[in-house]
Amino acid sequence: MDGEIPLDQPHTSRVYDYFLDGKDNYEVDRKAAEEILKVWPNIRTAARVNRQFMHRSTRFLAESGVRQFLDIGTGIPTEPNLHQVAQAVTPEARVVYVDNDPVVLAYARALMTGTAAGSTTYIQGDVRDPAAILRSAELLEALDLSQPVGLSMIALLHFVEADIPAILSGFLDALAPGSYLVICAITPDFAPEQVLPAQEVYRVRRLPAQVRHYDEMVGWFAGLDLIDPGVVPPHRWRLGETSEFTEAFDAKVSCWCGVGRKP
Repeated sequence: MDGEIPLDQPHTSRVYDYFLDGKDNYEVDRKAAEEILKVWPNIRTAARVNRQFMHRSTRFLAESGVRQFLDIGTGIPTEPNLHQVAQAVTPEARVVYVDNDPVVLAYARALMTGTAAGSTTYIQGDVRDPAAILRSAELLEALDLSQPVGLSMIALLHFVEADIPAILSGFLDALAPGSYLVICAITPDFAPEQVLPAQEVYRVRRLPAQVRHYDEMVGWFAGLDLIDPGVVPPHRWRLGETSEFTEAFDAKVSCWCGVGRKP
């Protein structure tokens, strides 16, 4: 089941699971997570806020008429997961989960089932190779790419040391007008004294890590219609009244998020 990823090496999905108080991680993941917590003690808050943004953004897409979802960087299942949120709004929603950790996909297959009207599919893939994911027989059986798709990349792209605009173009060029891009990623813009040392812990542990600045993330939505309120901290995205959130809380979360629609 471990495939190409040895279990004596931490993995970002399982470290993230630990931050969410999950049980599907190993001692090597917990050790890496505790090192990160020493330099960024609020990263558990960031993980929870990311999940809450996933819930709200998925509900927004489903309520906007999206019936197909492609979730890259699935992570260890934590209820409610994306398919549960989408299918609560539209039971016929079809969801394809993609992750590069075969352990994650094993958990996904065991723990995540969709509604009778909809479907959930799980494939192993690498976000750096959009073409391979998009030509997957399992994906093409589950999704109709001539119809809008909600492309979700939440808590993923800060683990990708590659040309992000090229990756996004690889996906978006293949998706129909009316498709959406949903992103949430870590930034050093609020608390570099915490985030940059955390990034270094990941790298020392041989885990990819590349945090992103605001201007860079805004550029990822070039050519899309950016949904209000634009690129903001995830707890400020369509949560209603946000005056309760302070700059200090922004620093605890240290993420930018956004949702864009392909015209």
